[in-house]
Amino acid sequence: QVQLVESGGGLVQAGGSLRLSCTHSGRTFNTYAMGWFRQAPGKEREFVAAVSWSSSNRYYADSVKGRFTISRDNFQNTVYLQMNSLKPEDTAVYYCAADSSRRPQLATMAPRYDYWGQGTQVTVSS
Repeated sequence: QVQLVESGGGLVQAGGSLRLSCTHSGRTFNTYAMGWFRQAPGKEREFVAAVSWSSSNRYYADSVKGRFTISRDNFQNTVYLQMNSLKPEDTAVYYCAADSSRRPQLATMAPRYDYWGQGTQVTVSS
């Protein structure tokens, strides 16, 4: 059974930075594409970023492009989300997710992901 555990959330002022981490249990991490999603109160869960198993492909939502960077360390079974120039509208619970399908294209829709973490709160004050 795959387990994903996020960490690194917190409270930060607008313009600040945070780095989220997501650690994957098990031996299959380096075959899964990984993604980050977020959900603000009263809103649907939305795609943030995704990275292929080899890190050769990365994809970002337009709202975070140029500010967020997704990366992974397959030796540490960890995926990261570096968030810079944070804005109050980035406030949400952030979830990491794993896609075991080995599809060539990165998925941006939540149902395409098989495993989810419990989420970590990010709050950006103005």
